[in-house]
Amino acid sequence: MTLLRTFFNRRWWWVTLIVLLGMAVLARLGIWQLDRLDQRRQANAVLREQLMSDPLSLNDSDVAAGELTTMPDRSITATGHFDFSEQMLLLLQNYNGSAGAHLVTPFRLEGREEAVLVDRGWIPYDQQEPENWDQFDVLGTVTISGYIQLTETSRRAAPPESPAREWYRVNVEAMGRQLPYDLLPVYVRQAPPPEGNQSLPYRETPEFDLSEGPHLSYAIQWFTFMLMLGIGYLFFVQRQRDEVVSPK
Repeated sequence: MTLLRTFFNRRWWWVTLIVLLGMAVLARLGIWQLDRLDQRRQANAVLREQLMSDPLSLNDSDVAAGELTTMPDRSITATGHFDFSEQMLLLLQNYNGSAGAHLVTPFRLEGREEAVLVDRGWIPYDQQEPENWDQFDVLGTVTISGYIQLTETSRRAAPPESPAREWYRVNVEAMGRQLPYDLLPVYVRQAPPPEGNQSLPYRETPEFDLSEGPHLSYAIQWFTFMLMLGIGYLFFVQRQRDEVVSPK
């Protein structure tokens, strides 16, 4: 009787099928991690391209609004003025461990019909009330710099149906429904000034993770478990078979 026939005899066939199924599951988990590694590498390549590109002017009418959603984290410049009458607050934000909120303000772009939402940065908790906001206003025409950010949504929390001043995420579409003008489909995270934060609101430069993550090590682990299961079962059946053939 060969070892292969032993695997599928009456005694072992169902165990063999379970082991093969387990090995297939482990192999699939390894392949899944390799797929995620490939996706991570592709995303990193796109991010590197965005970071190496020259700042994009949002005032350029040749840049289609829909194209902006394919440029997350792209640096931008924009000229226009803030509409503080429609300013909103992004709750539950922190800066260096201190509780507070972010001011989110529509920015009316020169040369475009659309405006863009701008996350202007952090203010402390004791300054969150609307009567304190005007001290942070920047009046007149200004040029800002920042980074394109994608709209934030949540399946578990529906946006308010009526106009609201306080939000938990920058949901561009939902916020835009309460404004008297159209918005670009992305928002801008305003960059800190070159000299650093000297006054509120405080801003931070985004941290970009270009690592490949743990996916390769996870894939190696799953493939190792698959081999351990297969080889371990092989030696176990061989030992059991030898004991039957040559009993003590």
